Formats: sequence, C-alpha cells, structure tokens
Amino acid sequence: MLTRVRHSELIGEKPCPATVSRNPAAQQPRRGVPGTLERTTGRQDDDRLMERRDRMNRRSFLTALGGGALAARAALADALPLDVLLAKAPSRPVVLVTADAASHVAVVEPASGRITRRIATASRPRSIETMSGNTALVAHSELGRCTLIDLAAGSATLLHATFGEPRYAALHPAGEYAFVSDSGRRQIAVIELARLVVVARIPVPGAARHLTVDPSGRRLWTSLGTKAQRVAMLDVTHPERPRVLGTFAPAFLAHDVVAAPDGRHVWVSSGDRRRIAIYDLATHRQVRLVPAGRAPQHVAFAQSGIAFVTSGDDGTLRVHDAGGTLLRTTVIPKGSFNVTRGGQVVVSPSLDRGTLAVLDTAGARRRVVPVTTSAHDACVVGPVAASSR
Repeated sequence: MLTRVRHSELIGEKPCPATVSRNPAAQQPRRGVPGTLERTTGRQDDDRLMERRDRMNRRSFLTALGGGALAARAALADALPLDVLLAKAPSRPVVLVTADAASHVAVVEPASGRITRRIATASRPRSIETMSGNTALVAHSELGRCTLIDLAAGSATLLHATFGEPRYAALHPAGEYAFVSDSGRRQIAVIELARLVVVARIPVPGAARHLTVDPSGRRLWTSLGTKAQRVAMLDVTHPERPRVLGTFAPAFLAHDVVAAPDGRHVWVSSGDRRRIAIYDLATHRQVRLVPAGRAPQHVAFAQSGIAFVTSGDDGTLRVHDAGGTLLRTTVIPKGSFNVTRGGQVVVSPSLDRGTLAVLDTAGARRRVVPVTTSAHDACVVGPVAASSR
C-alpha cells in the first residue's frame, strides 16, 4: 500500500498551531534560485557525531530534534507542494547527494557541477541507491523509514513498512525487487518495487550493512557489521523469498562488499586494514589480496571491470584493473568514503566536507562541487545511468 505524504508526516509529527506561522508570505519558498534550499532545519550537528547518533534509539533521536525544528519542518511541508520540490525527469544523468545534517537531497549536474534543486526530506537521509532510470531509494537509519524519490513522476512515496535501522539498498538485476539491509533487526528486507511493499524479511546472523547482488541475480552478499567478522551469503534466485546459504570469515574485519561485473568475483574491503580481498563468488575462497588506503574502503565498478576504491581517511580514489593491479591514484577531498559509478560518471561524497568529487571512468578528477556540510552518500539517476558499487 502506498501513500503520498507531507514531510512532517515522515517523522511522525503534525504541525504545532502554537509555533507554525500562519503568514502566507512567511511560508512562501524562494523560487527560481537554483541551488537554494527550499526549507531548512534547525539542527547542524557536528558531522563526526554521526556514528554516535547511530546508537541512539529512535525515541531519543526524535526527542533530541526539539519542537522548534519539527514545527519548521511541518510549516515547510504545508508550504511546498511536491511538484515544486521535485525536479522533472532529467534528460541527462544527474547525481542525487544526501545532505545528512541538513535533511535534504541535492540534485547535481555532474557535467557542470551546478546544483539544480534541493529536495526536502525527513531527518538524516543517509544512504541513497538508484532503483531505475529516474528513481532512488533513501534510507533514514535513525528514523527506521525509507522513501522513494521519483524524478519522472514528480513524487515522493513513503513506504508504510518500518525498519529497525535501514542502512543500504541493492537492486535485483531483474528490476522488480530491492533488498535493504536492516542492521537494527538483523534482517534483509525485500521490497517489491511495483507496490513499494516489503514482501519478505530474512533474518541474518549479524547487523547487516553493505550488501551486493551479483549480475546474474542469484547471490547476495552482506557484511554483518561495519567491522564484520562474518560475511553472509544468500540465494536470491527467487528474489521475493531469499534463502541464507551460510557465512564465512573474511581475511580481516570486513566493511564493503561489491560484486564484480564479471559475475565471478566479489571485492571485500576492510574495516581495520589497508587491504582489499577478492573472492570467488561460487566458492567464497580468497583469490587475491590487494593493497589499499586506510580503512574503511569502498568500491565501485565500471562495466569493463575497472574498480574504483576510495579511502575517506586518506582522501584518495585508486583505480585498479579487474585483477586488482593499481592503475592510478587520484586525490579527492578527505571524508570521501562512499563511491558509486553511473554511466560515464564516478562520484564520491564527503562526509567531512560536504563536497561531491566528480571523476570520469579513467579516474581523472573533473571537479569538486561544494554541496552541504556533510554528505554521506550519492547515486546517479537518469538516462543510461545504471549504477555500480
């Protein structure tokens, strides 16, 4: 079941008559100014407190927001219709960047670096993943909710389902289902995208975080923690009813897991060492250890098999061939942890500096775009923008 809701309803609050201004002029957004945030929140938390906030329960988090911020968010929900907040379907790929502390998603043109829109969201949009050409799924870990942004339809849809702590999403290659790691409930949730309903919740033996599906759509791997002692493997041949096949202990405490385009290997990054391990998908045996920057690292692929590996603490993006050989190293802003590739664009947002590094598929840096105070994740949407992490 679907519903289209106001942003105040995304956080479970209603406008407060005592604090919401009824002056129509005061509620009018600034229109026609590209890159202007069309509503603001009262909180600009220290970016380095994010992981500490992950451990806060949802009740404490909502209490900490305070009535003033909730009232401001509710007022903007009344003032800004969704067809104003959301851009039209892009004719070229654009990048959606989560502004964690500012509660919005920025729409960036990678070719020019221009911010064309800022889409108001519920608090703390953390991860974002492309679901199809013009849609993306946003996870709000602290709130236990997920929302879908559809640029083509000009709508934002709230899933009725709740989660413990939704972390990351992965699209099944068939395009009908998405998987969401729920570290709070130690589950993998399966979302049917046509109806935006959760059709299955599969228990896993740990706090699932990063996850990946191989190109054939038969296997899903997920790291069971940010410094995971185990990696879980699931059979997703029938994506609506996955089966846990088992777990294995990687060569180090694992962080990111990404299936390679060849359909035979999975790259596993480290949460505690300067190493990347390449595993055989079928046997989960280690094939090669690859030197890397400081942990944790994150991985994305080009269709050719070229790998892009970021080290946020080092402020580098390393380009490797399919076998792991280092081809080049590019300097990007520190705090650029997550990385994704869509079409001919590679992007990495900075949690520390709020920038978006834009590179080509050779690993050459094209520009660094100032976006916000803290940017956790990004995805590429639009024509021919199939993403790879």
